[in-house]
Amino acid sequence: MSNILFENLFISVGIDVGADFSWMSIALPNQTFVGKPFKILHSDLNSLSLAVSKIKEAEELYSLESRIFLESTGIYHYPLFCYLRDKGFNCSVINPIITKNSTNINIRKVHNDRFDSRKAALVGLKPDLKVSLMPSDLALNLRNLSREYYDLMDNRSAYVNKLQGELRMVFPQYLKIFSKITTNTSLTLLEKYTSPEAFLNASKEEIITCIRTTARFGLTYATDKYNAIIEAANDAKTFGYSVSSNFKRIRLYIRLIRNYDAEVSSILSEMHELVSANEATDIVKQIHLIESYKGAGFLSAVSLMGEIGDFSAFNSPKQLFAYFGLDPAVKQSGKFEGTKISMSKRGSRIARRVLHTMALISISKNRNGSAKNPVLRDYYLKKCQSKPKMVALGAVMHKVCNIVFAILRDEKEFTIITPEEHQTNYLKAKCDKAA
Repeated sequence: MSNILFENLFISVGIDVGADFSWMSIALPNQTFVGKPFKILHSDLNSLSLAVSKIKEAEELYSLESRIFLESTGIYHYPLFCYLRDKGFNCSVINPIITKNSTNINIRKVHNDRFDSRKAALVGLKPDLKVSLMPSDLALNLRNLSREYYDLMDNRSAYVNKLQGELRMVFPQYLKIFSKITTNTSLTLLEKYTSPEAFLNASKEEIITCIRTTARFGLTYATDKYNAIIEAANDAKTFGYSVSSNFKRIRLYIRLIRNYDAEVSSILSEMHELVSANEATDIVKQIHLIESYKGAGFLSAVSLMGEIGDFSAFNSPKQLFAYFGLDPAVKQSGKFEGTKISMSKRGSRIARRVLHTMALISISKNRNGSAKNPVLRDYYLKKCQSKPKMVALGAVMHKVCNIVFAILRDEKEFTIITPEEHQTNYLKAKCDKAA
């Protein structure tokens, strides 16, 4: 190939990223490769420098600029992305699903990191390739914190379930006394007394004082709870079975639950501090816009924007659907066409979790019986007439995602409008544009 600079042509560098090392392949515009795949050792600066040299040599040899495409791997691609970006290269991130679904460059069924890097390089040459950039430090911080929050909450839930399981064995009647077994009053009582026998042996005044110092209610509330606990403890002597290890496990689970509560509280505080310290940034402004939607609290808004990162990368709601994994997964081959359509679930698990919560809140009712979002609730109920409830809820999640996209696109706070009002506004905007 002659040393001619072709307009709109570039060298594609595909990198299959691993935890400790990555494989790099360099492809020319004619889909031929420069040399063999190169192994980059993340812990070896000489290896990293040599990778940079190989890319620059190819640029000089063929008089073409390079574009680097790294497969998204959760967290492992971040250091390599930043290293190559800081060296002056044009770097982008591609979804590994795109690479895996691309045509195999080898006639045999081959799957290894070397060939995956070549596939990534070839995919990078496609003109319609959807890529993303590294999120800002703020977005990355919020993303890390929100993901850790949900992981901690999931672990906490596991120990709450274990605590309930132990109580069902040794003290089943206790589970009905408090609205939640994890209220501070409930946990404090179990920490101090634990067993039905300990409750029965303690004085009435001691238990009532313990309840009053941990609950926000007065003597009447404390007395009623005391009577319920004593009745439950007496019942446990008839229906309940325990060995000493049961009570040890109860105290252990309570300590772990309290530790998780402290860590969750710390993460939420750090989120608030980050948002407060960056009020002038676009991402924080977008967080506040999402908060205007009834059903999206602070955590939901922060989690969504942490997952989205840079909203400017999305040109349509469909792109956001796909990014969140809300797009349909359709099975079709030849004359066979699958009839069961479900979410692909290939995108952000946290974003889907948040949208699911927002959808549930949207279709719920206020204490006075009115709908929190009359439009979405009516939409949900109509869907339920012909579809299963979970399918109808999935449709509401799509609607909520549409709303989030519109809020961020228009940079306007959310207001509930009926479908008729929406149609009127759409026609008016269309006429104004035509005029």
